[in-house]
Amino acid sequence: MESMAVKMWVLMALMMCAGVGLGAPDGGAAAGDGRLGGLSSPNYSGALAKAILFFEGQRSGRLPANQRVKWRGDSALNDGQTENVNLTGGYYDAGDNVKFGFPMAFSITLLSWSAAEYRDEVAVAGQLRYLRSAIQWGADFLLRAHTSPTTLYTQVGDGNADHQCWERPEDMDTPRTLYKITKNSPGSEAAGEAAAALAAAYLVFRDDRDKTYATQLLAASRSLFDFANNYRGSFQSSCPFYCSYSGFQDELLWASAWLYRATRDRKYLDFLQNNQGGSSNMFSWDNKYPGAQILATQEYLAGRTELEGYKRGLDSFVCAVMPNSGNTQIRTTPGGLLFTSDSVNMQYTATATLLLFIYSKTLSSSGSSTVQCSGASFSPDQISSFAASQVDYILGDNPMGMSYMVGFSSKFPQRIHHRGSSIPSIKALPRKVTCNEGFSSWFPTSDPNPNVHVGAIVGGPDGNDEFPDNRGDSTHSEPAIYINAAFVGACAAALGQNKVQGPVGDIASVISSKYIEQEDTQQMYGQGLAKIQP
Repeated sequence: MESMAVKMWVLMALMMCAGVGLGAPDGGAAAGDGRLGGLSSPNYSGALAKAILFFEGQRSGRLPANQRVKWRGDSALNDGQTENVNLTGGYYDAGDNVKFGFPMAFSITLLSWSAAEYRDEVAVAGQLRYLRSAIQWGADFLLRAHTSPTTLYTQVGDGNADHQCWERPEDMDTPRTLYKITKNSPGSEAAGEAAAALAAAYLVFRDDRDKTYATQLLAASRSLFDFANNYRGSFQSSCPFYCSYSGFQDELLWASAWLYRATRDRKYLDFLQNNQGGSSNMFSWDNKYPGAQILATQEYLAGRTELEGYKRGLDSFVCAVMPNSGNTQIRTTPGGLLFTSDSVNMQYTATATLLLFIYSKTLSSSGSSTVQCSGASFSPDQISSFAASQVDYILGDNPMGMSYMVGFSSKFPQRIHHRGSSIPSIKALPRKVTCNEGFSSWFPTSDPNPNVHVGAIVGGPDGNDEFPDNRGDSTHSEPAIYINAAFVGACAAALGQNKVQGPVGDIASVISSKYIEQEDTQQMYGQGLAKIQP
C-alpha cells in the first residue's frame, strides 16, 4: 500500500507537470472570481490542442499505434458484419456508444471548415496534422458507409438499447443494429450532410502530393449529393435521438455550397441561385441554413451578385444573436453566454461563435463596413469581439470561474456524462464491466471520473450561469463531437486575433487517466469495486 501511495503521489505530480487542469498555465478562470485569472486571454493554443485531442477519445474501431488518449482501447471491431460491410471506425457521438452518421458528418464538415478557413492559425499552434487526422478518421467512415450510389449507412447501434446500459465501448455488448437510407427509403438530410462533409474534407486534402484520397472524397461527395437530390425524402431513422426538424432543403443548399467551392461546377451554383430562401436563428447538426448562407455570401461578396438573398439571410442571423441589435432573438445569460436552449446549449453557442468569426473575417477582407440591424449596426471588429467573448466564457471567463472544457485550467467539470470516461480504463480494470454494473457502481457515484477526457466540452451551464457538475444531468454535463467540432474553428479564430501565442508542446504525454500500473490496479479492483479516490 505504501508503494501504491508513492505511485499515486508521483502520478499527481506528473499530471500537474503535464497540464491536465491541475494548476497548469492555461489562463482559465481563477476559481470563484469569474475572470481569466488576471490574464488578458486564455491559452488559445492549448485549448485548440485539447479540443482536437478530444476526438481521439471518441474513436471507434481499432486504434492506431499513435493514439494519444491512452485510456481508450479497441472497440466495435465487427460493426457492419451482419450485412457484410465494413462499418468500423468513425466516432461515438457523445457519452454513449452509438455511431450516428448524421451528426458525425456535420462534425467532419465543421472540422474541415476550420482547417480550410483557419489553416495558418491551426498550423501556428502545431495542430494541423492532428486536425487532419481527426477529419480523416471520420471521413474514412463516411466513405465506407456509402456502399453504392443509392445507399448510405447512417447509424450503427441501437440507441434505445445502448442508453439502457452504462458500459465502456470496449465492453459493449448491446445490439450493433444497422440503419441505412436507400432510394426506396431516402434520407436527404443525411446524404446531403455527408456530401457536404466529404466536399469540405476534399478542400483539406486536395493539395497533398498524392491526389488519390482527395479524388475519392470528391467523387463520393458528388455521388451523395445526387442521391440526396434525386431521391428526396426526410431522414427519420435516427429518431428520437437525431430527428430532422428543419427538413432537407438546408442540407441540399449546404452541400451544393460546399461542392461549388470545391469544384466551381456551375451545376451547384445554379442550385444555390434557384433555391434561395430559408432562415434560422440557430446553426446546428439539424439546421444548416446559416452555414449555407455564409458560404453563399462569401461568393456574393466576391462578385456573384445573383446570390444577394443569402447575405440578407445571414445578416438576419447576426442580428438575431448579437445583443442589443434591436432584432435579438437569442438571449444571453447574466454572465454573457449565448443561450439558445437549456438542453446542450453549448452546441449552439459554439456554432454561432464560429459563424460570427468567419463572417467578421469575410466582411473585413471584402472591405464591407457593417451589418445593419434595426437598433444598431455592427462592424467586423464588434462581431469578432463578441465571438471572442463566447470562447473566453467557455474557457473560464464566467460567473462560475469554470472552464467548460475538461482538462483546461484549474477548475473544470469532473463528472461528465460519458460512459468511457466514468468507468476505469480497460487497461486499469481489465475485466468486463457489465451493463448493469456500470449503472449501479459507476454512474451514480459522486467521485470524479477516473479518466479525464481532456478537451471535452460539455453541454454547459443553465440560463443563470450555474452548473451542478452532475454525471446524471446529460443536458448540461454530456460532451458531444459537434460541440468540439465548432469550437475548434472558433478557438483557432480567437488564436488568430491573439498573435502573441505560439505553438503548444507535444501533448502526447498528457496523462488523461487516473489509473495506475496494472499490478496495483488488480489489488484495488480484483476483489471488489472500491474506487481510486481523487
